[in-house]
Amino acid sequence: MRQRIFFKLFGAFLLVIAAGTLSLDLAVRSAWENSLRQEIQTSLEQKTALFASAVVHQGGQPMQEIARQVAAAANARATIIDAGGRVLADTDANPAEMENHATRPEFIAALHGAMGNNTRVSHTVGIPFLYVAAPIPGGAVRLAYPLSAIREMTHRVRVFLFWGSLLAVLVAAALAVAVAQTISRRLQRIVAFADRIAAGDLSARIAEPSHDEIAQVAIALDRTARTLEQSFAAVEMGRQQLETLLDSMQEAVLAVSAEQRVQWANGSMNRLLKLNVGAPLVEVLRDPDFLAACEGAISAQEVRSARLTTLLPGRTFNATVAPMPGGGAVAVLHDLTQVERVEKTRRDFIANVSHELRTPLTSIQGFAETLLEGAASDPGSAREFLEIIRKNAARMSRLTEDLLILARVESGEQKFEMKSIAAGELLRDAAQSFREKAAAAGIDLSLENSATLPVAADPYAVHQVFANLVDNAFKYAASGRRIVIGAADGKDGVEFYVRDFGPGIRSEHLPRLFERFYRVDKARSVEAGGTGLGLAIAKHIVRAHGGSIAVQSEINHGSRFSFVLPYAPAEVAAS
Repeated sequence: MRQRIFFKLFGAFLLVIAAGTLSLDLAVRSAWENSLRQEIQTSLEQKTALFASAVVHQGGQPMQEIARQVAAAANARATIIDAGGRVLADTDANPAEMENHATRPEFIAALHGAMGNNTRVSHTVGIPFLYVAAPIPGGAVRLAYPLSAIREMTHRVRVFLFWGSLLAVLVAAALAVAVAQTISRRLQRIVAFADRIAAGDLSARIAEPSHDEIAQVAIALDRTARTLEQSFAAVEMGRQQLETLLDSMQEAVLAVSAEQRVQWANGSMNRLLKLNVGAPLVEVLRDPDFLAACEGAISAQEVRSARLTTLLPGRTFNATVAPMPGGGAVAVLHDLTQVERVEKTRRDFIANVSHELRTPLTSIQGFAETLLEGAASDPGSAREFLEIIRKNAARMSRLTEDLLILARVESGEQKFEMKSIAAGELLRDAAQSFREKAAAAGIDLSLENSATLPVAADPYAVHQVFANLVDNAFKYAASGRRIVIGAADGKDGVEFYVRDFGPGIRSEHLPRLFERFYRVDKARSVEAGGTGLGLAIAKHIVRAHGGSIAVQSEINHGSRFSFVLPYAPAEVAAS
């Protein structure tokens, strides 16, 4: 850059110097030569007049001597000519050998009484002269000044002009170097500043102390950089806010380019599927309905919807795809899995409750109608019918109560009074409640306790869990004639268990045992008076305590229902 600037400046200086030198040589030299010639001619005319006066007043002296003296004083060639044009005396040539001067213009003018002059090459000497002639009685005198002196002086002036121009060139070169270095450094700073801006460093700044055009450019660039930094900061803040907003959404959001490639995905989308930016959409989302909705939204520039059932196994999504102004589309995926699961649970719950209530209500209605139709006249039949009505009403009451308990536990409305309590105390409380029933049924109810640490629990709620588990053991495993209630220390808490030695439960029923209204043997359950909600209530109570519940069973070897309650915190246990 510095060399380019130097050569440009130096070339401009050379052009200016050459133009100035040429102008001086053409204009000033010509005027100076004319002025010099005019001055020489005036001086020569004066000297010629003095020459004529000397010839007139010194008539006794030889003419050749007079001519020699005048030529020496005037530094010019002196000639005396008579009226016929014959040369009488001359300082540079032999008068006898010189031709007649009657035809010389300056001599003709002098013969007519005027001062004559002429410029021409001398026939005698062969060099150009300026001739000036003055009249005298009987002829004329003439002085000739060689013009070679003027040319020599002009040459000296040209030489001086040449050396002056050369000096100017050297000064111009030095100035060009200095100015080029200064301008180059300033421009290099501007270029470096512009490179930083182009590289994305909008915090770059440049300062110019001067006020010339380059400084104005630097100031304008600096102002532009500040404006760009503020604009990009605002855009970046807006982008981050938008990205944070989209990442905080529970819905999955996906941006697709016009070529149907992945442009951007929020956190929810990345948690569903690991997407690579730039990957073709068909390779990461192969649901045909979704691909068709994206293609339709991009091509038709209108909002499309699709239902996705093959995106993830067991999950259903509703996708809304909207076109973007610059091409491409943005898709929002709403997860319908939980909604549909809740809706299905609600439908199943309503169906189960309706089914559970239908049987006792039908019995109550039927036997009530029978009594109204005249069966009440028979005391034995009436008492039997009323007993059936009472049993079904009690069953409906138990069902309603269990539903209310389950609803309170599930919704969190049930408040538990948590405290630190020993596992043995919970086991003794449960065994005491069922001791008489076990003795009446001929069942051996025994305790096993190896737990050493207390648990954090609500004793009444835990007793309710034990009641459901032990009651199930009495109803469905009484044939084993033995039930064991126990507790043992575990990794995450105390494990409580109720074990029977009855017929056991088939493996296909185990995953669904804790669902509402699920029964392994429905006929036997109705006969036993169960509502089908006991295990569901136990599960939710245990989970509300921060524990877990499980079942292990083997055909003909009984079943083992267990639940884990977390240990009491150290400070609670100490108190």
